[in-house]
Amino acid sequence: MATYKGLKGIISYDAMETVRNTSEWMGATARAIASSPAFALAPNPMFKLMSAWGRVTERSYARMVIKPDWEIPPIVSEDGQDHIVYVEPEMKRPFGDLVHFRVARRDPMPRKVLLVAPMSGHYATLLRTTVTSLLPDCEVYVTDWHNARDIPVSCGKFDVEDYTQYLVDFIRHLGPDTNVIAVCQPAPLTLAATALLAEETPEAQPRSLILIGGPIDPDAAATEVTDFGNRLTMGELDYLMIQQVGFKYRGAGRMVYPGLAQLSSFIAMNADTHAKAFLDKIFAEARGEGSEGDKHNRFYDEYLAVMDMTAEFYLSTVERIFKERDIARNRFTVNGKSVDIGKITNVAVMTVEGANDDISAPGQCVAALDLCTGVPHGKKTQHLEPGAGHYGIFAGKSWRLNIRPLVLDFIDEAANPASPVRRRRKGPRAVDTSPSPNPGEDSRIAV
Repeated sequence: MATYKGLKGIISYDAMETVRNTSEWMGATARAIASSPAFALAPNPMFKLMSAWGRVTERSYARMVIKPDWEIPPIVSEDGQDHIVYVEPEMKRPFGDLVHFRVARRDPMPRKVLLVAPMSGHYATLLRTTVTSLLPDCEVYVTDWHNARDIPVSCGKFDVEDYTQYLVDFIRHLGPDTNVIAVCQPAPLTLAATALLAEETPEAQPRSLILIGGPIDPDAAATEVTDFGNRLTMGELDYLMIQQVGFKYRGAGRMVYPGLAQLSSFIAMNADTHAKAFLDKIFAEARGEGSEGDKHNRFYDEYLAVMDMTAEFYLSTVERIFKERDIARNRFTVNGKSVDIGKITNVAVMTVEGANDDISAPGQCVAALDLCTGVPHGKKTQHLEPGAGHYGIFAGKSWRLNIRPLVLDFIDEAANPASPVRRRRKGPRAVDTSPSPNPGEDSRIAV
């Protein structure tokens, strides 16, 4: 039975790759044929549409197996000079690296920030705009998770406990002056990693912890994502979602939740929006109005670039974070050792939620503050961003205009609690966190 399931998984994995590869080839063929000079004297608009469809199709399917580059623009200093940003590995591990964005010819900034990127289908480059917005004011590090299909089976397993231990090692390496920002999926595990440090190495705890749109307590406000996890049993998820990496990649034989399968789920959540976006792009290309760096290409080059997750990480996340609610119930364990979130005492904790977030609804993330019983009330705060969806609270307009200034204020207050901090934004910091009755649709990337 195990042999049959493994063979079935490989066939399914390679079948998806074959469909993707064939679709890319069809797009390239349509583009080449319709762009041939032989049809130049035939003034039929269908040739332009065919060529445009081919260009969009070829590019879209090609992006699905390419890891995007960071492409961080130079940082302009106060003296007007451009400073090039170098992406350098700080710590290298089999399943993910700690990456440092070193700004050339600039002294290290006093604000040290670790961005914990999601491992939920997209690469860490999903946080490119977040990194770019923080670099002028901070020394930025990011967790750069690897695609499971490229990790040999000999490297072993990687589940939620291994993920948490990676975070513990990264934070300990950066030191106690680190400000940790966890975006969506890693929020509960980052909270657990901080608690583990508080008990094992109190002097290595981060200075502040900012949790953005994370499922600390998934039952606090149900969404389509949390309902999906509750509808299916673990056996059904294993059978339906898990496949074995095919022979094309270094991780051949590894059991994974494939990126292409995840992408199908992402698109299905807002199918009408995506269909309209691609139709508009095809017609724009046919009219000669498309460009390499237009809004569509910038978004979908990132959105369509997906990565595989190890099967054990996906299944343990669903079971322990969503079904059993180990973090919400403060019953999480790492290598058999209980993790008590109440042990966190010296870390300033902030939660950020979007009122229209349909991935991690308001109420799920702010639950972290009640779990942090050892943190003084004055070191805890929350923010609910009106009108913001999931993507907007860490990379969109809401992040740039409202949330980022609040986060920088919070970091400064954690560093100098006795010193007054100049506010970058007027208005209250903590607002009502009751769920919005009309979730928005701008959560176009599920993390």
